[in-house]
Amino acid sequence: MNVFKLVSKNLLRRKGRFIFTLLGIVIGMASFVALLSMGENLRSEVSRQADDLGADIIVMGRVDCPFIHRAVLAGEQLPESVPREIVGQIAAIDGITAAVPYLTLGASVQEAPITLVGILPNEMKAHRGWNVEYGTFFADENDRYVVVGSGLAASARFALEVGDTLTFRGEDFPIVGILEETGSNDDISVFMPLGIAQETFGLDDYVSFIVVTVDDVTNVERYIAAIMDIANLSVSTDEELLSSVLLILGSLDITLQLISAVALIAASFGIINTMMTAIYERRREIGILRATGSKRGMIFRIFILESGLYGLLGGLFGFAVGFVVSRFAAPLIEQNEFVAVLGSPDTAVTFSASLFFTVLGLSVLISIVSGLYPAWKASKLTPMEAIRNV
Repeated sequence: MNVFKLVSKNLLRRKGRFIFTLLGIVIGMASFVALLSMGENLRSEVSRQADDLGADIIVMGRVDCPFIHRAVLAGEQLPESVPREIVGQIAAIDGITAAVPYLTLGASVQEAPITLVGILPNEMKAHRGWNVEYGTFFADENDRYVVVGSGLAASARFALEVGDTLTFRGEDFPIVGILEETGSNDDISVFMPLGIAQETFGLDDYVSFIVVTVDDVTNVERYIAAIMDIANLSVSTDEELLSSVLLILGSLDITLQLISAVALIAASFGIINTMMTAIYERRREIGILRATGSKRGMIFRIFILESGLYGLLGGLFGFAVGFVVSRFAAPLIEQNEFVAVLGSPDTAVTFSASLFFTVLGLSVLISIVSGLYPAWKASKLTPMEAIRNV
């Protein structure tokens, strides 16, 4: 007797039931793949943005919470709460190589919201390693010009070029340069000399936060203590900033996994229902197999193999569907304010071999576990019981 031929024949005996049972597994695994992969890639993107910030220490106002930390990574508007005068004092601390202030402001271009960043041109260019793709960079801190990121300039909505003019608070600012692509939030920002930004927006001499780099990261606690002696501000390491944001993402991951778990449980009950129905429909077949010498273990293995094949096929199709869904869903997820730190849709979701084998193994495991009780019930039937109830 060819067991695999028998199993495949049994699976396809009721094609409609086979398809709908398989769809239950596919949907469950697809939701698991889509939610898990987007969560994993979101964590990777947050880590990448933290690396792009290039900070060993971040100095902010006393408001210290994960959502403020997320805004720092996302390059979003933050309150002006750090006195600019302490930038030089921090830079003068022995062992600190740079103290770069950021003034992040909300503005609009062509009635669309954008982030405008007030910077010290020379310090920022050296810190970020910028190169200008078109035009020139600022000559000094008093230039009433702006430089824009490559993504903002190249977008179909804005289509900005060197020589175009942007208007902020009723004043026109010509674009003198477009930066090369960096792959960070710099690509979608507009940059203006810090003093000019403060004057234009009517702000006092404050900045949003300061990015600090040191020459010896093993002594970072000493530098933090020295900075806190200068001013009563919130001082965090880059690792603390990242951990704070990832803590929130961890809660998001748990929620996503619970949602996908519900779909997987529903799929497992679908398998149980299908297998139990198959037992009653195939009593005669089971009775004949038992009467011709098949042991209970053989009957048990047949039903386990059937449920395992449901899991194998469901895992394969579920991974493919989930991957496609996550590719299309990533741009929608990006619109959420918290996860706006995501990159472009093209880089938001990537293939993961480890996720593929995890999904496949989990799908087969769930299906086999779901088939244990029906397989046990089928193996307990005696030849007389099976044939008598036909």
